[in-house]
Amino acid sequence: QVQLVESGGGLVQAGGSLRLSCAASGGTFSVSGIYVGWFRQAPGKEREFVAAITSSGGRTLLTDSVKGRFSISRDNAKETVFLQMNSLKPEDTAVYYCAANWATRPYGTNTYDYKYWGQGTQVTVSS
Repeated sequence: QVQLVESGGGLVQAGGSLRLSCAASGGTFSVSGIYVGWFRQAPGKEREFVAAITSSGGRTLLTDSVKGRFSISRDNAKETVFLQMNSLKPEDTAVYYCAANWATRPYGTNTYDYKYWGQGTQVTVSS
């Protein structure tokens, strides 16, 4: 069983930065074969893909709206995945979730590609 806990959310002004962390328990990140993604959900909207990273960390994928501003990375020894968010915009306001699954593929961009989910962390960007 993979348990995920997000942290690092908060209130920031437009143009500011936040770094979200997704910590896993159970010694699973240190074992190759877990890909991780970040999703977000704004009020009244569907959950949408933000970023993903392969189990080795060698490949990453970002949705177009955050390219050039966000980056995803992982430290398997610390069992943590990070989402660095720079140049934040009010439209980035949402609850951010990390998710993971065993890597039968490099990564996924749909919610059904992920079996394990964290509880979410709120990110609010003021204008």
